[in-house]
Amino acid sequence: MKMKNGSRVSITEGVIWKQILLYFFPLLFGTFFQQLYNTIDAVVVGRYVGKEALSAVGGTTGTLINVFIGFFVGISSGATVIISQYFGGKKEKEVNDSVHTAMALAVTGGFLIMLIGFFGSSYALKLMGTPDEIYKDALTFIRIYFLGTVFNLVYNMGAGILRAIGDSKRPLYFLMISCGVNILLDILFVVGFHWGVGGTAAATVLSQLLSACLVCMILIKTDECYKLSLSKIRFHKEILKKIINIGLPAGAQSLMYTTSNILIQSSMNSFSINVLAAWTVYGKIDGIFWMIMNSFGVAVTTFVGQNFGAGEKQRVQKGIRICLVFAMASALLLSIILSIFAEGIMTFFNKDPAVIQEGLKILHFLVPTYCTYVLVEILSGSLRGMGQAVVPFILTFLGVGVRIIWILSAVPVWHEVKTVIFSYPLAWSVTSVLFVIYYFYFKKKSGLVNINI
Repeated sequence: MKMKNGSRVSITEGVIWKQILLYFFPLLFGTFFQQLYNTIDAVVVGRYVGKEALSAVGGTTGTLINVFIGFFVGISSGATVIISQYFGGKKEKEVNDSVHTAMALAVTGGFLIMLIGFFGSSYALKLMGTPDEIYKDALTFIRIYFLGTVFNLVYNMGAGILRAIGDSKRPLYFLMISCGVNILLDILFVVGFHWGVGGTAAATVLSQLLSACLVCMILIKTDECYKLSLSKIRFHKEILKKIINIGLPAGAQSLMYTTSNILIQSSMNSFSINVLAAWTVYGKIDGIFWMIMNSFGVAVTTFVGQNFGAGEKQRVQKGIRICLVFAMASALLLSIILSIFAEGIMTFFNKDPAVIQEGLKILHFLVPTYCTYVLVEILSGSLRGMGQAVVPFILTFLGVGVRIIWILSAVPVWHEVKTVIFSYPLAWSVTSVLFVIYYFYFKKKSGLVNINI
């Protein structure tokens, strides 16, 4: 089942490591350009407006946005799994019904999140203890951003549909185009028109609108089983139920992480503006790691989903092992690179010596711990690909529980930045150990999966 234009990669046949990489790299570059949205915002306002504006477009606002968007993306991953399994099993009607259900979910979820985010952001920013000097800019940025939520979710769902059928190239092309537009609009609105953080948010929303239109255009114009017809967008009850059964635990898993991040951001808000600006910058640098891990996670989920749907259990086993090796090697290599070039990267965002100093402390502490997260991403993605989302949710819940306990108990006693950020490798390590225990000691007893790692 390969497209005539060659934009789809067959991942149910051929050399496994080659097929995974052919699928992975477009995902990686696509995630890179998606991450570049917020990074460009940070660079432009950090260099042309100031460190207060820099703190406003990252940190607290980024954490709140991730709470809602991350939760929905987690739920929508259920649609990706269902579509990939149906597509791998050559069930064309089910694929088409799933596409229209997924889009109905994206539009409905987008409007709901837009309303909640726009009207609830003021209360949320105050609850998190956002400093007065950045509160006004933070509220402006986040409200404008939430107005574009529907575009964001429609693009992500449309891109997920294409990736589910093995096409990871065209979502990349769309992001490259919209990211280029975002850069031009950022410069125009912030540097040219002096609109500040409002201009940055408007540039992002308009760019997301463009990417949503592009992905919908492809889905509408195709003649294949995943064709989108606007008049047919509606919920199919049984398919929606399957999407929710798989996606809700994944969404809850994301919500747990983002909720704990709110606690961490609230703790960071108690430090100086230099620490806040440095934490915002680190978040953009840290995004490089997450885009790599998320790309491997999506790759293994789709690979496992299609091969599991096609009954290729041996390919499922080998694919998981290969993804683990690739992801761990990437984490180690990235840790080395970021450690070596840390100061130059920090200076690129903001030239304030105090901000750079605080940023280097954070970066040198956290970057070497990246490898502790790899197992969490790959093994949870593998389970979701086989339609099993409850186990990773439970294991993640336990790991995040450790993080929350640490924040609530240790930070008030040792009120230091390193105490706060230690909660990340602590939670990753505990969760990884739980996954290893599950696979090696309880997998046969559970009867949920049958893979050898």
